[in-house]
Amino acid sequence: MDAVTGFDSMGAAYAAHSDSARGRLRHDLVERRLLGELPATPARILDVGCGNGEMTLRLAAAGHQVTGADPSATMLAAAADRLAARPELAGRVRLVNAGFESVSWDGELFDAVCCHGVLMYLDDPREAVARLAGLVAPGGLLSIVAKNRRALGVREALVGDSETARRLIVSGVDRSVGNLGRETRGDDPDVLDRLTAEHGLSPQPWQGVRIFHDHLDDTWAPDPAAYAAALELEWAASSQSPYRDMGHLVHTLARRPERSRS
Repeated sequence: MDAVTGFDSMGAAYAAHSDSARGRLRHDLVERRLLGELPATPARILDVGCGNGEMTLRLAAAGHQVTGADPSATMLAAAADRLAARPELAGRVRLVNAGFESVSWDGELFDAVCCHGVLMYLDDPREAVARLAGLVAPGGLLSIVAKNRRALGVREALVGDSETARRLIVSGVDRSVGNLGRETRGDDPDVLDRLTAEHGLSPQPWQGVRIFHDHLDDTWAPDPAAYAAALELEWAASSQSPYRDMGHLVHTLARRPERSRS
């Protein structure tokens, strides 16, 4: 499995995107689904590829115990700075400098394992999904956010780049240039569901993320009422085809069955 590298130089751009309304839309949609799937009591969560800690801190703020792991020292330092500004969360978060190749928890399992926005930087998702699935406890959840292969070309078409959109659609390629200016690979949600099932997990209904607002850039600055309306529109469409198939990202979830009682 190829290492995920090169993020030290993109930290500032990623942070700016996450703080934009467009970036916030993604995080709000994913967080809403996750919190709906997690138990009300504190869960043990592993956030692989946590970046600057956006989802790690959101889940900790909801009362969960979260381990954020990232191979980029720069990104992890940004997460540590954000955590330092939230001292009330200090007892619920640990940050670890680790990536897929070095994730090893000596048999520790988690009630939820999150891997958001990482698979798109790997040439193949199979080994990553196998490693992630192996960290999910009985009854636990695997949450993956990936680039949606089905929607390649949609963003380009909506911003008026018809030539690139046509090339992507006709060629059937699985890669395009992402928001941070780096070529990234798309995954089909049905394939991700099949991979998780191969490792003993039961796929749950997947959602499309950023269906109607992905083509907007990070200067989109709606007022609070307009943002709330956009969020509710995206949420309503996120679980319904054909709308969800057009989301730039897909959020797939799979649950490991509880151990049967003897």
